[in-house]
Amino acid sequence: VQLQASGGGLVQAGGSLRISCVASGRTLNNYAMGWFRQAPGKEREFVAAINWSGGATYYADSVKGRFTISRDNAKNTVYLQMNSLKPEDTAVYYCAADLSKRLLRKVPEYDYWGQGTQVTVSS
Repeated sequence: VQLQASGGGLVQAGGSLRISCVASGRTLNNYAMGWFRQAPGKEREFVAAINWSGGATYYADSVKGRFTISRDNAKNTVYLQMNSLKPEDTAVYYCAADLSKRLLRKVPEYDYWGQGTQVTVSS
């Protein structure tokens, strides 16, 4: 499966942004999906995950209550709605997929990765 992330950009602190991840090559119906981010000089970190049906989600403490992950399997797309953005949210955001029924929160658990989209939050 190929993943294409888009929708990143520059936004002021307190603003909102929605990024998307479109899959091709396979239907996402049976795939667990996740969003990760990587800031310069830091390791890639978990942001949010959603199970194959969309019935379960999980968030990093740093984004809980501000970010929402969702999916539209008919469109083969996963979204990350980001509200109340902070400068520390600045990073390249990556979507990931794995053929699993579980919620996955670790980088090695995912087999497929998108190319990333840059999100920059100015103070």
